[in-house]
Amino acid sequence: MKRLIMAGFAAIGLMAGGAQAEEAGKIGVDWVGNDIVIEAVHDREVSGITCHLAYFDRGMIDRLTKGNWFEDPSNSSIACRATGPIVIGDIELDQDGEEVFKHGRSFLWKKLVVNRIFDRENNTMIYLSHSRQVTDGSAKMAISTVPFYGVEVSWDPEFWPDGAPE
Repeated sequence: MKRLIMAGFAAIGLMAGGAQAEEAGKIGVDWVGNDIVIEAVHDREVSGITCHLAYFDRGMIDRLTKGNWFEDPSNSSIACRATGPIVIGDIELDQDGEEVFKHGRSFLWKKLVVNRIFDRENNTMIYLSHSRQVTDGSAKMAISTVPFYGVEVSWDPEFWPDGAPE
């Protein structure tokens, strides 16, 4: 009975988040059910850019035999590319950027996050994947950039009636 309850909690932790992405692939890495998951993340405010995010997903057998039932590793990898004409909507232009994706990596406290920052000086969109935790933040991160050189880019007139900000 105790194992069943723990398995239920682990399943709840796995289901948290992830609604903004579509699974593009899943690769089994061992016999205990551990996988590498690849998701296609679409930025809601910047159409025409797709980020592919890869992360490790612990299987149930691994969780039950090694303990730490409610948590996945913080590691992630990201690659973003222009996949069509880029239309930029209502985005933050300061150096802090903004969060565009969040996926639960533990039952409550850890999230895999993707932030977007517009590098105005280099005319490039930056996407950073990292783990956000309540305490003991992780230094594990990955970065991808989409330079706008030679790419069709427009600023949505609903949010930018005067065109691209300077």
